[in-house]
Parts: sequence; C-alpha cells; structure tokens
Amino acid sequence: MEKAVNTFEELEEICNKTGKTIFEITQKYEAALAETSVDEVRAVVKKSLDAMKHSISSGLKSKEMSISGMCGDDCDRLQKRFENNQALFGKTFEKITTYALAVIEENLRMGKIAACPTAGSCAIVPSVLVGVAEDLNIPEEEQINALITAGTIGKIISNKVALAGAVAGCQAECGVAAAMSAGALTQMRGGSINQIIHAVALAMKNLLGLTCDPVCGLVEIPCVKRNPFLAIHAVTASELALADVKSKIPPDEVIDALEQTGKLMSPMLKESSQAGLATTRTAQNLKEKLFS
Repeated sequence: MEKAVNTFEELEEICNKTGKTIFEITQKYEAALAETSVDEVRAVVKKSLDAMKHSISSGLKSKEMSISGMCGDDCDRLQKRFENNQALFGKTFEKITTYALAVIEENLRMGKIAACPTAGSCAIVPSVLVGVAEDLNIPEEEQINALITAGTIGKIISNKVALAGAVAGCQAECGVAAAMSAGALTQMRGGSINQIIHAVALAMKNLLGLTCDPVCGLVEIPCVKRNPFLAIHAVTASELALADVKSKIPPDEVIDALEQTGKLMSPMLKESSQAGLATTRTAQNLKEKLFS
C-alpha cells in the first residue's frame, strides 16, 4: 500500500486484491510512513494494549471516587453482584461490563488509560478485546492484530468526522469506539473483510444522533455508564456480522450520515452542557452542590 486508505470501500478492495488482512496492510503502511520496521510498529501497539490491560487491572481493584465525588465505585458494585449472581449472558458478559467500568473509572481518577479513540470512550475497545481474548484464549499477537484493525477503523472514520463530542456529539466518541470494537472483534474471531466492515456499519448506524451532554461539564455522567452499554452493543454488531447480516446502508454512507448528523446537531448538545441530561433538575442540583 503506497497511500493512506480513506474509505472502507478502498480498504475492502485492497484486502481482496492483495489477499491480505486489514492489520497486515496497515502495519506495513505505518512502518513505511515512519521509516521503521513492522516489528517496531507492532511494539508500539503492544504498549497501548499493555496500557489497556493495566487500566483494567487497576480499575478492578479500586473504589476511589473521582474528584467530584459523583463516580468511581460502580465497578466494585457490579463485581460484588456477579460474585453471587451470574449474569444472564454469562461470564464473558460479566468481564466486558466490569472491565468497561474499571477502565472508564480509572480515567476519572486520572489513572493511566489508552484513549481509544478518546478518553471519554476509552473503555469500550479494551473491555471487548481483552474480555473476549481472555475467555477464548486468544494469543497476544492476535490481540495486537485486532487493535491495529480497530485503529484503522477509527482513522478512516476520522477522515470525515473529528472524533470529539464538541464537534459531533458522543456518536463521534462512544459511537466510533463501538464501531472500532465491533470490527476488531469480528477480525479476532476470524471474520472476513466484508464482515468486519459491516460490523462497523451495524454498530455505527444505530448510534447516530447520540448527544454529548455531560452533567456539570465533567466526563462522568452519563459517560461512565455509556462505556459498558456500548461495549455490549459492539458485541451484538459483531455477532450479526459474523452471521452475514449486512448493513443495508454501506459503511461509507453510514459515515457520511454520521458527518451530516454531527453538523445538524445543536451546539447545545455537543459537550456544552447546555441541554439534555446536563440541564435536568438533578443535574443542576449536582452542579450547584459541586461548584458552590
């Protein structure tokens, strides 16, 4: 690959033409761009994967509240429930949801996390990839492959839409993270390039219009709980795609819709905390208490 891939259509075409996977194409391009080796590119990705695993481990052990005091102990609460009451969807569901809360709560404590693609959505990709990899005994090399795939998905989407709540709402943060997770998980479970990009489309199109309305202007409410919800959303998209359920709207057109939706959204619903959940009566009481 001599140039960057800008669309999912281009990505599928190159994969089919060369017989290579997304991660193989991406790591070769990134190595050439940085004038380094593929092994060095993979070593950098491994550092991100290690950071994700560290944030999971740290988050699972901590009950420290955020500076605001509003969030920080939900992961502990969920772990205690699962100790005595197995989740309806089984152990993998338990891991994904607890890991997601562990990572996003580490972010609130200013702990070390990997923004993937942003800090407010940092728990979705690691909870899905690490949780599933542990339960299916997927080797680290394949986890790195999946993370490279996730990065490629995020990069293609960011060619059209800035991945920031202030630009396009939470659809551009947690929404994109869910799409990245869905595609990467599909790759990790042996999906084809076509199944991968349809997993992206299925995850993304069902989150169009997701607002960014943080209470008190902090990345806490509703951000924390969105991470475990959308991690499971990503798994659903992957399962559908692996069954060859396709998005009737092509992946690139879904991203066009994401861009358009972001532009049409009111600035009051894009990280300004001027509408939505941020202006509910309870949110205003929390704000008054916090900043008084």
